[in-house]
Amino acid sequence: MIQIVFENANFVICDKQSGVLSTPSRFEEDDARSCLGTELQRVLKMQIYPVHRLDYEVSGLVMYAKNAEAHRKANAWFENKQVTKTYRALTTGQDYSHIPANIANPRIQIALQEVCEFEWNSRILRGKRRAYESPQGKPSRTLAKYLGVDSQGYRMWDVQPVTGRSHQLRFDLSRHGFPIVGDKLYGSSVEWGEHRIALRAYKIDFSQAPGAMTLGLPAELEISSI
Repeated sequence: MIQIVFENANFVICDKQSGVLSTPSRFEEDDARSCLGTELQRVLKMQIYPVHRLDYEVSGLVMYAKNAEAHRKANAWFENKQVTKTYRALTTGQDYSHIPANIANPRIQIALQEVCEFEWNSRILRGKRRAYESPQGKPSRTLAKYLGVDSQGYRMWDVQPVTGRSHQLRFDLSRHGFPIVGDKLYGSSVEWGEHRIALRAYKIDFSQAPGAMTLGLPAELEISSI
């Protein structure tokens, strides 16, 4: 089901469900999974251009351009880090049991008693299925804000990927001992539903993107978090 959150002559922004692809996979002809981009083109009856993507298991705001010029400008915003995306994540408590002892990740014991903020830097290398830390990896920077414990006893975070590495937020929370609920690939032992993890892109800030208002975008777009 397509949930359009914002649309004008240049862009369409949707609330993607978990368990749906943002864009077709490399094996499109043999991949039976639903694809939001493909379905959106069919419904709008026009070509659209993906500006950014969300993992299959992640829900939330994903943006497509309706024309090549808007796509070019939006790509430049993201490449120049002029757009801020905020994700809400639910994690379990700090646990390193899922991280192999020979991995040289910093095992930082974090005493989370109240709201606090972190800046996490690493070098991420994407393997066949998941991301790893490696001297050969690309620099990665994540801003994380711990928000407290929710009614289910999960720890709540707002996380912002300053860089856009594959699986960056999932990797960073996991390597600091806080795997995202449902994310078995990165160490979670908690169920969150089929093809779903507790990570949702709920806010995009365009206020620092030059020309965004001219193209009709709001300064900020926000939907419900988890």
